[in-house]
Amino acid sequence: MEKIKIGSQPVGQGELPYIIAEIGANHNGDMDLAKQTIDAAKDCGCHAVKFQSWTPESLIAREEYDRNQVYTDSPKKHFGSLREMVEAYYLGEDQHWELKKYCDNRKIDFCSTPFSFQEVDMLRTLGVPFFKVASMDINNIDLLEYIARQGKPVLLSTGMADLAEIEKAIHAIESQGNTMIIPLHCISVYPPKYTDINLNNIPMLNQTFGYPVGFSDHSIGVSIPLAAVALGACIIEKHFTLDKDLPGWDHEISADPKEMKRVVDECRNVAEALGSCRRIVLKAEVEKRKKFRRSVVLTGDFSAGHILQHTDISYKRPGTAISPDEKKYVLGRKLKHAMKRDDVLQWEDLV
Repeated sequence: MEKIKIGSQPVGQGELPYIIAEIGANHNGDMDLAKQTIDAAKDCGCHAVKFQSWTPESLIAREEYDRNQVYTDSPKKHFGSLREMVEAYYLGEDQHWELKKYCDNRKIDFCSTPFSFQEVDMLRTLGVPFFKVASMDINNIDLLEYIARQGKPVLLSTGMADLAEIEKAIHAIESQGNTMIIPLHCISVYPPKYTDINLNNIPMLNQTFGYPVGFSDHSIGVSIPLAAVALGACIIEKHFTLDKDLPGWDHEISADPKEMKRVVDECRNVAEALGSCRRIVLKAEVEKRKKFRRSVVLTGDFSAGHILQHTDISYKRPGTAISPDEKKYVLGRKLKHAMKRDDVLQWEDLV
């Protein structure tokens, strides 16, 4: 399976996981808060921060606004109407450019999820290293094909989608000549129950489609992304906030800086610990054999010429002489000289 490059970072089997701090709308429309959150993500060691690129017109229909749809995934109360929240939380084009420049200065990748062709065009002009497709758009074939034609890696969230829908989405991207695809296992519940996360979908998606697979996490805490890396996730995307108590859609289910730092550090530890499928005995372990393995020792005092029987030998540390699995070459042989109980038997002690 070929690795996929995000900027200069190779992503795939054998590489450290690429960690995305999903800021989304957790900037609350405040550019100072957005920049402080970028700083915190960089300090945590994240590779990228991700925002969401939409406008009040590109995401939600008028009748949805008229119904003043309330999103109940979070128990936190939000201010005002749906339209007022959308207008407060969206980023204009100038703000995208400002945040991109800020990320460049901080040396952290800037990326975002587009929700229309116009936003794809804007992000292409900004020079994002990849395009992220939200779970809601996995069946938006026109948008998938347009994103695929931009010639960048495509991170495809799979929340709410069955296997046939995922296959159709991947084929849509491939139909445009783009095979830089990284499906992200995702559960579109905020937060999901542990029993519903089904992390075994990560190796399943990899085996089914042949692409490296990541994980878009909506769980609380740090344990689930670590387990995802252990199962082969090459990308971890996790919602990120400076303060879980801030007003807004996603703060409550987001990682704060302390949690994100643990996610970054421990995911890297897990990835390094996975190592190779080839069985390797370390040089240090070979040396440890001398101290921790056992050798043949005598169970009594014996005279020269004594023929060794099963009851005459036992096994004790250190492991510097005849090993237990060489017993058959010892039994029935004579001692060259008298030996005492608990003496470690050497080959030169035998006739």
